[in-house]
Amino acid sequence: MTITQLKYVLAVAEHKNFTLAAEKCFVTQPTLSMQIQKIEEELDIQIFDRSKKPIQLTEIGQKIVNQSKNIVNEADRIQDIVDQQKGFIGGEFRLAIIPTVMPTLLPMFLNNFIKKYPKVQLIIEELNTAEIITRLKNGHLDAAIAVTPLEDEKIKEVVLYFEPFVAYIPTNHQSFHKKEIEISDLNLNEILLLQDGHCFRDGILNLCKNLNSDEKNHFQIESGSFETLIKLADEGLGTTLLPYLHTLDLNEKDREKLKHFVEPKPAREVSLIYPKNELKIHIIDALRSTIAGVVKGAITFQNVEIISPLQKK
Repeated sequence: MTITQLKYVLAVAEHKNFTLAAEKCFVTQPTLSMQIQKIEEELDIQIFDRSKKPIQLTEIGQKIVNQSKNIVNEADRIQDIVDQQKGFIGGEFRLAIIPTVMPTLLPMFLNNFIKKYPKVQLIIEELNTAEIITRLKNGHLDAAIAVTPLEDEKIKEVVLYFEPFVAYIPTNHQSFHKKEIEISDLNLNEILLLQDGHCFRDGILNLCKNLNSDEKNHFQIESGSFETLIKLADEGLGTTLLPYLHTLDLNEKDREKLKHFVEPKPAREVSLIYPKNELKIHIIDALRSTIAGVVKGAITFQNVEIISPLQKK
């Protein structure tokens, strides 16, 4: 059997369809089917149960897929070893960033990185945390920038910075005149939240978990953007919380409505995450170094309390 054949097996296992797997592998469907059949004949077993729709792995097929992932990863590591020995930092690198970090962090480091490492072909996607974890485990991402800790034993986390939560309080609110606020000053019923699926939303809910929420709302709104939440707060419809880097882009008038928390400031932990097999670690290290160089001047908070991004059940 060959590495290419194992990649075909992994493609069918992922997509549960021979035609789609062939398209993803850039071969014809008969070619892919023939190569998988060769492996099955060589091993004298059935990897896939073709009688089911969609196609399912057999019991032994699942074990073969698990081992195939290890073999393909280790084969890819050979190129990594060669590149590191030569001091070469280049090639395709697939990076994902969560939506609440992408708009503020990416412009800070991207230009520096591509100038310093022009041979790296960065492919950047904006994805939520759940999709990032799935793609990292499937080998469709090399690394990602997300909020941690994620408590996933298959993913390694390297902290980039701690980013405090900052309250946005409209002028007609009772807490507007306070210099700093405490968590107890928040009212969960009036906090405007990002829509479900954003870890920043889950972080706020974890931050406010001990607050009472007995009052009934006249309306409930969840938005996909901080800009919308700010505008609604300005209309007197509530308050909201923002990540610190997002506040740097606000105009002077809106900055007057920002209220920082007393220390230790509630904050999120933003990390570079990647599979524990550490493929392309030389590019990951270059990325970490570049980001660390640009954020250290923008974020200097140390006395913080990390709020979990995980949804509490």
